[in-house]
Parts: sequence; C-alpha cells; structure tokens
Amino acid sequence: MTTEVLVVGAGPAGLLLACELALAGVRTRVVDKRAQAHRESRALNLHPRSIELMDMRGLAGRFLAAGRTVPGWQFTASLKRPLDFTALDTRHPYALLLAQSRTEALLAERARELGVPVHRGCEAVSLRQGAGGAEADVEGPGGRATVRAAYVAGCDGGHSFVRQAAGIGFPGTPESVTAIVGDFAVADHADNERARRHGVLVARLEAGLTRFVVMDPARIRVPSTEPVTLEEFRTSLRQVCGTDCGIGRPRWLSRFGNTTRLAETYRRGRILLAGDAAHVHFPVGAQGLNTGLQDAMNLGWKLAATLRGRAPAGLLDTYHDERHRTGRELTGLTRAQTLLVELPLTAAYGASAGLLCELLDTLIGLPDVNRHLAGRLSALDTAYPPAAPGAHPLTGRRMPDIPLTAPGGSTTTRFYEYLHDGRFVLLQLGGGAPADDTPGVRVVQATPGEAHPSLAAVTEVLVRPDGHVAWATRTTALRSLRTERAHALARWAPGNGAA
Repeated sequence: MTTEVLVVGAGPAGLLLACELALAGVRTRVVDKRAQAHRESRALNLHPRSIELMDMRGLAGRFLAAGRTVPGWQFTASLKRPLDFTALDTRHPYALLLAQSRTEALLAERARELGVPVHRGCEAVSLRQGAGGAEADVEGPGGRATVRAAYVAGCDGGHSFVRQAAGIGFPGTPESVTAIVGDFAVADHADNERARRHGVLVARLEAGLTRFVVMDPARIRVPSTEPVTLEEFRTSLRQVCGTDCGIGRPRWLSRFGNTTRLAETYRRGRILLAGDAAHVHFPVGAQGLNTGLQDAMNLGWKLAATLRGRAPAGLLDTYHDERHRTGRELTGLTRAQTLLVELPLTAAYGASAGLLCELLDTLIGLPDVNRHLAGRLSALDTAYPPAAPGAHPLTGRRMPDIPLTAPGGSTTTRFYEYLHDGRFVLLQLGGGAPADDTPGVRVVQATPGEAHPSLAAVTEVLVRPDGHVAWATRTTALRSLRTERAHALARWAPGNGAA
C-alpha cells in the first residue's frame, strides 16, 4: 500500500493531524493497534486554545454541543481557587468538559468526512526510512502488509513504537508519585463537594458516570503498575475526605504516575512525533491532550506544504523548533504543579506546603497573576519566536478572532471563518495595496469591527493556517508595503506571491 503520510495512532493528535493533511489534499492513512476506540476517557476537557483550533476549521459548534462549559480550571488540586478563564482575550473564555472518547469520536467523524481511512486492529511492527520515503510493516486482521509513505507520523502514545523504532531518545524524570482514578456508575453526589474540599477531583461524565481522582498520602508511592481495586479506592476516599462517596460498579479503575519525559527531537528524517509520543507528564491542569492537538495543528500545514512543493527551505524543521520549545515549557510547568500537589501530602513538608498553597491561592486572586497562569494553562499565550529580528510584536503570537467588516460595510464576519479551508490568510486592514488570492493564500480586505490593542495601526497581517501570525506591519507607503509583503510570502509561502 502506498500513501503520502502514514499516521500511527488514532488518538486525538493522530486524528486531527490526519484531518489537517486531508484538508490540504494529502493522501493520508491512519493505523491503530486497538481494535476499538477507548471506552474510558483519560482526558476530560478542552482548554480555550483547543476550542479556538476547532473554531478555525468550522468545527467548534460540534464540540460545544457535545460537552459542557465551565468558566475556569484548577491550576492544581491542592489550590482552592481555580483559574478564571473569563478574564482571557478569546471568544471562548471557558474550559469545555468533554470526555476524550467523545473528542476522538468527533475527530473520527471529521476524518471520515474528509475521506481518511482509519484502520483499527492494525499494529506497526517495523519501520524503515531512506532518502525517498519511509515504510512500515503493519499487522492486522488480514495479515502483514507493508505501507510505503513519504512521511510517518508517530502519534502512538507515551510508549510510542514509532519513537523507539526511529531511535529517538526520551529523557526525563522517573515516576515518584502516583494517583488513582475511577469512573463509577454509582456514587452518592451529596458528598461530592466535601470530597472536592479535600483535594479530590470529582467530575460528572456522560452516561451517568462519575469520575474521582484521589491522591492518598498513604498510597502515593505505590507503583503505577499495581492494579487498583474497588476496596482500595473506597479506603483511600475515606482516608482523604472521610467518606467513600457511595461509589460502586466501577467502569474503569487505573493508577497513573508523574513520569515526565520529552523526546530529544520531534523529527528524525521522514519520521515525526506528536502528542504523547513526544511528551508525557503528570496530568495536572489537563494539558496533555490539548498540547497534542496543538502539535498536530502546527505539523499538519507544514507537512502538507512540504509535500506540495510550497514550503520554503527548512519549514518542516520549524515544527521541532517551535513545538519542542513548547513541550519543554509544558513539562517544566507540570513538574512544578505536581510538586504543589505532592508536598502537602508528605509528613516532612505537609504543614509548610499548606501555607504555600494558601499564599498561591491569594496570588491567583490577583488579576495579573490569574491572567498569566490562565494564559499558560489555556495555551492562549503560546507564541513562537519570530523568524527575523525587529519583527512586529504580534509576530509568532495567535491571531485574535476579531470581527471584520467588508469594504462598504456590507457584511460582517469573524476572522476565524477565513481559516476554515486551512490556507494562509493575508488580512489587509489598510486598503492601500490590493493583492489577489492564490492557491495557498486567501486575501481578505476588511476593517476591524472593534478596536483590538494588538492590531493598533497594523496595515497587513499574514496569518498561518494554524492561526499564528507569520508577519505583520504598520507600513503604509505602497512601495515599501509591497516589498515587505513579497518578502513575507517568500519566507512562508513561496510560489504564492501577491504583488
């Protein structure tokens, strides 16, 4: 079998990557060793930036209809005050409570619409690459087959076969603390608030299930490989909050640890990594799935441009440059968050750590501190270093979803509506040097429907398919503006110049 990109792993990162590639016309195939999608849901929510990504592709409505929004999220379970997402500059200032199984189902539905074949029960068992491409041997219900592709994307989780087969190191810190998680069909919700006050995560899931996540001081050193029993769960709940919350009929029980690792590189030749295959950490702050989706969004358009001959030299390498930096910041943050959870549970530091948590609760109540931490947790503050010195301050940051009015004031739209087809958008706000659409760049002439501080005096903005700004300028002189624009298009989308 021959394809352009083989995606190994049908989790959220793999499915979104496949959708992005198919949207750009790239022949993509997904394989996953699981015969069926997970029934249990390891992750529970989408943060604001992930909802924005779906909005950019016209999918936000599907996700919002399937879940429930809440105005913020816990920085750690040891703090009483949650972060307030409503203070953030976004059209989606909330977290969306949505089980990972539903997120995967919605992305799989989108993949089917785009014609992406997803082969379940098919496991990659060997991987080779050369100058002209890569190939993987895949074992499935019909036996073994060799899949040849220009590139292989490993989205196959923390124990990634693709990462190991490519010889990519996965350094980090080993497990030192664990927690238990359970989804229960029976629970006494009268005790939920009491459990929350004692640091237990309690979440109502679909199908009548309730999730509890517990860190019992007497059991936090138990290895994650040890199975969890219903009796252990009940005992730990009583130990932590004085009640077992009436739990019964467990649908899923598991133990997880704080192993934290970051792949040495996100690219080795024709092999690329995204999601948990590239980074693992304690699931504090619910950042893992969301970071994987952002990996996929960053990689998809770059890989498509490379395959279609529209990529400047080195574009695909910027995937590692940008996302590895983000992964390093993520794993550093989650290690600090985990420490805030662990220390109050230890005999040596419990009392002092409690005072530290009280201080942090107070600080989070300050608007500037809340905005800083909420911006990091939500990924709305993710910014990539500009390619050239002296770039406009907006360069590398996410483009806000501003309202736009067409010339003559006839229609009003939102900026993200122009990103639905996954192309670059050249937004002309000054109206002085018109340009034409090209295969890879949509040109939009409009005026902002409302003032936005980041766009003050900006005349043109070139926005990448992932919603980050490639170039912005305040130049108004026609000749200089055309020259700047030509350089920007040559840097990001050669062959799509607009004079």
